[in-house]
Amino acid sequence: MKELPTYVALVDSFRKLPGVGTRSAERMASSVLEMKEEDAFEFASAIENAAKSVHKCPNCGLYTEDDLCEICKDSNRDKSLCLVVATAKEAVAFEGVNDYRGTYHVLGGLIAPAKGIGPESLRIEELKSRIVEEGIKEIIVATAPTLEGETTALFLAKILEPFEVKVSRLGYGLPVGSSLEFADSLTLSRALEGRRSL
Repeated sequence: MKELPTYVALVDSFRKLPGVGTRSAERMASSVLEMKEEDAFEFASAIENAAKSVHKCPNCGLYTEDDLCEICKDSNRDKSLCLVVATAKEAVAFEGVNDYRGTYHVLGGLIAPAKGIGPESLRIEELKSRIVEEGIKEIIVATAPTLEGETTALFLAKILEPFEVKVSRLGYGLPVGSSLEFADSLTLSRALEGRRSL
C-alpha cells in the first residue's frame, strides 16, 4: 500500500521527540488517527497553545507563562541557595522534595565535547551574574552522576572559585549513570542532605 504523505509527516513529527523511534512514532500517529476528530483538534490545539504561551524564565530557565516563573517571583524562597540543574524537568523533580526552599538555575544541558557541547553553549554566564546580583551564597550542583554530569560539576566548581560562594555537589544516594528526573523524592531528599563541597 502506498504511504500517505500526511501520515508520514505525522510520524516524522513524533520522531522529533526525544527517545521516540520509528515504531513508537508510528503507534502515536495511528493513535491520533483513531481519535475522534474533536479530540484530535484539541490535542493539536494544546500543542499549539503550549508552543505559543510557554517559554523559559529569563532569570532561571524554568518554564513559565509569565514574565518570571513562580519560583523567581516567590519572596519566601531562600535566594541565597541555588540548585543548578541541566534541564527544567530535573528542577520539577526537586520541587517534589518539600524541604528544598531555594531557587534554581537551568544550564540547558551538560558539557559533552563528543556532542559538540562546550561551556559556551550553557547558561553559565547567567549563573555568574545571578551570584552577584542576587547574593547567592551556595550553589548546589545537581547534575546527574554521569561522565557529562561530573565534567560539568567540576567545571562549575573551577570557574566559580573567584566568587564568594560555596559550591557543593549532591550526595551519592543516587546511582551512578542514572537520570535525576526519575529518582524518587526520598532519594533526592537524601542526596540534598548529603551534599558535599566541590
